[in-house]
Amino acid sequence: EQSYSRFCLYSREDAEPEPPRPSAPTPGAKDGGASPSGLSYLRAKERTAEDLKSEELAREIVGKDRSLAEILDPGVKMRTTMDLMEGIFPKDEHLLEEAQQRRKLLPKVPSPRGADEKREEPGVPAAMSLATNSTYYSTSAPKAELLIKMKDLQEQQQEPEDDAGSDVDHDLAVKKQELIESISRKLQVLREARESLLEDIQANSALGDEVEAIAKDVCKPNEFDKFRMFIGDLDKVVNLLLSLSGRLARVENALNNLDDSTSPGDRQSLLEKQRMLIQQHEDAKELKENLDRRERVVLDILASYLSEESLADYEHFVKMKSALIIEQRELEDKIHLGEEQLKCLFDSLQPERA
Repeated sequence: EQSYSRFCLYSREDAEPEPPRPSAPTPGAKDGGASPSGLSYLRAKERTAEDLKSEELAREIVGKDRSLAEILDPGVKMRTTMDLMEGIFPKDEHLLEEAQQRRKLLPKVPSPRGADEKREEPGVPAAMSLATNSTYYSTSAPKAELLIKMKDLQEQQQEPEDDAGSDVDHDLAVKKQELIESISRKLQVLREARESLLEDIQANSALGDEVEAIAKDVCKPNEFDKFRMFIGDLDKVVNLLLSLSGRLARVENALNNLDDSTSPGDRQSLLEKQRMLIQQHEDAKELKENLDRRERVVLDILASYLSEESLADYEHFVKMKSALIIEQRELEDKIHLGEEQLKCLFDSLQPERA
């Protein structure tokens, strides 16, 4: 079984980044068809030199501050939602690449989230240079709060130190700040990747609407009902499996982290939750198998009505629908982990500024 490092925000530790493959320009697509912020969420999986530096910083910090071991220690492995989803849905990175190529052909629609963030911008850029060069932090009040905390830390570090252990404390605080800035940059990449992913979700949804409109015109009412029910249940089953996989992963991590001081009652309670979730997870996998059979039935129905191109659009839409939901959950989990790591690092610095 493979597992993820608690600290790794991008990919499995043993994963090698895929070399970029040259792609032929798509007719009608402009250079850099995605917006500057529309960073490919596939590239966000690649491990970089900064990842390795961050993990080294984390090891050094954990060696001096064990209170952060649970959230930062790169050597601590944990089960994840994606571990438990493995094998249930085939993962095809080429399919995701194709989705991004399709999206670049579509008219650019401004992201409503980007407009909201711009409205929150006044007053923040002046503080931006105090802690980081990341332009991401100039966009909202919560990010401005992070800047203020980092500015306070810098000012506190510039004050003269008096006690004998000050050099060690100062070195640890500096490393924590470096790690904060590194995680902040990673979060910028992940959030930009999320924007790119949301654009692909929108584009795939539009494709699904087109296919549905065609199917409604050509299929018999009972056949169209099968199509609609299958698409609706696909959403539900994917989200159910993601939810159960996430809950089961958390329970298994809690069990793995139990120590001798844990009461038998607490251990038994976790074991019962694990048994219940394993059964529910198996039941959900059976629902997925049933869904696969229904997918074949719907495909046979549509094959007798749709043109080759429309049928290919339908198959692409169905594959992408589940793939994008799973990709979105994986990104959200990584972003949540990074935010938790930032919070723990800031909290650990509070006493030093008191």
